Order: sequence, then C-alpha cells, then structure tokens
Amino acid sequence: METEGSRSARTFCIGDVAVPNNALLAPMAGVTDAPFRRLVSRLGAGLVISEMTASDALIEGRRNAVLRVEAHGEGTHVVQLAGCEPRWMAEGARIARDAGAQILDINMGCPAKHVASRQSGSALMRDLDHAMSLIEATVGAVDIPVTLKMRLGWDDRSINAPELARRAQDAGVRMITVHGRTRCQFYTGSADWAAVRAVRDSIRIPLVINGDIRSFDDADNALHASGADAVMVGRGAQGRPWLPGQMARYLVTGRRESAPALAEQFTMIAALYDEMLSHHGIRIGLRHARKHLGWALDAAAATAGVAVETLRRWRGSVLTSECPDDARNRLAEAYDAFGCGAAA
Repeated sequence: METEGSRSARTFCIGDVAVPNNALLAPMAGVTDAPFRRLVSRLGAGLVISEMTASDALIEGRRNAVLRVEAHGEGTHVVQLAGCEPRWMAEGARIARDAGAQILDINMGCPAKHVASRQSGSALMRDLDHAMSLIEATVGAVDIPVTLKMRLGWDDRSINAPELARRAQDAGVRMITVHGRTRCQFYTGSADWAAVRAVRDSIRIPLVINGDIRSFDDADNALHASGADAVMVGRGAQGRPWLPGQMARYLVTGRRESAPALAEQFTMIAALYDEMLSHHGIRIGLRHARKHLGWALDAAAATAGVAVETLRRWRGSVLTSECPDDARNRLAEAYDAFGCGAAA
C-alpha cells in the first residue's frame, strides 16, 4: 500500500547532476562547514550546501572564505555564493568552480542585517533587475549548474518570489529554493509553505521548499502544500545530523526512523568535534564547535528524556570548557549521565 511519504518522493536532476533523493541540507552560516556537511552527507542527505561565502572575500583569498568552499569529500560539492556586484559574483563563481564546486548556489535569502545592509542576500529581492544582473553574470561565468535560494519577498507587500524564479529560470538557473518567509519576518512566525505554490506554478525546473521542516509530517505537509520536488532542512538538523537522511528514506518508504541510540549519537558528535578542531584550528575550532556540542546535548537529552535542569547542568559543564581534552571528557560524562553507557 502506498504511503503519503512514498507519494511525495521524487527524483530530480540539477542540470546534468543527478540528486539521489529529495531531502537536502540547507546552507547555514557558522554551521554547515565541511566536517558537518560530510557527516550529514554520509548519513543520507541527497545534497548538502556550503555556508554562504562572500564573493569578494573569496576573491581576496581570505582564509575563512577559502575554507568555506573546501570540498567535504562526500557526494556532490555545492558552494553558495553571495554578493552585490556582477563582476565579483562572476569571478567568485570561477574560483569556486576551480576549487572543485560542481554546483553553485546564489544566496538571495539571507535576512541578516549585516548582509542585507550591503545590498546582498535577501535585500536583492527589493530590486529584481539588479538581482538578475548577478544571476546572469554567475550563470555566464561557469559551465556548471547554478541554483538560486530566495525568500518569498522583502515584506508582505512585495511577494515577488514567483517573478524572480521565472526570470532566473529563463536566465539559465537550474533549481530554485524558497524559504517560506519574507525577509522582514526573519525567523518569526511560521513558514508559509502554501505561498510557495505560486513559484511552482511559474517554473518548470526543480523547486525546493525550506523553512520549519523539522519532522516527517513537516516534510509531507511542506511538499503537499508547495508542490515542491524536495525539502531542505535547516535548523532542524542542528544537533540531529541524521534527520535529512531519515527524511530522505521516509519519503521513499514511509518508515519513520527513531533517533539513533545515545552511544551512536556520542560517537557522531565526538568525531565531529575532532574534525572541526582539525579543520578550523584549535583556537577557532573550539568556538565554532561549541554550538554543535550544545545542540548535540539537546538532542541526546530529548532521546533519553532527561530533565531540563539536568541538561542545563551538563550543558554548562561541557560548553564552558576551554581545553579540547577536558571538553571530550565532560562530553563523555554527560552522555553517560544521560544513560549512554558506552561513551566512556
């Protein structure tokens, strides 16, 4: 008997790149570095996208920008670029391609004030002609597929995602992702998946729905409401790197997998922690990995049914550690306290 999940499952290609399933990991600044993308890809996500990389910083060779476009070593390498000048977007696209990118994603969805104030990210949805100049420059600069991520519009009075999507498709963009909020909403309220249906009606290329997709039911409902070909999981994967892969399998089989056992969760976060320290260096890596440790503890506590006060105490112990060895030991102790039994 066909399940709702299996009815939702679709396969698709981005240009000539086949995507193995329709559950993707969203690009998230400060989160989706190469170690995290590698883990999520290994756990079954159909596609993982790099952190947003400023095209001008990449051209200048800034270390953090170069790290952001580094291949994660699993599956298709997708780099997301942001910028406000066509020539820099074109040159950044060429640099990312030469670094091994197989797909380039253009960011027109980031709502952060420091991005929008530079007329980049979601601010570009206030001037579609300028937005199109960036898209055309990027598409024209490289021979690999280019995709676009956007919001519904700048605010409720300017819902122009369908127009931008149609124009982007005509310019050669091969996939559109829409977060179901306006820029002025930031992350408040709820994502409006049904509003993305107008984008579906305006384009023929693959469409991905993003925003508030944290469960199997969310995936079903978002696909049904929007008519999209795939879901993109963002904050729902924080602390739960297994979630996109589980959703991918659910959309094929209808089977709802539980969170991994605590011992498996511990193994994942301990390995991720070490990889992040190696990738970023100890000084930056300690700060960068701390948020992942916190999210992992939240997920472990939810799996084990740990009381809020117990979680808060162990969070404080682990996240205040300034020494890698100390952090590893405290993390193991926390998982043992949660009932892991195999973390030591």
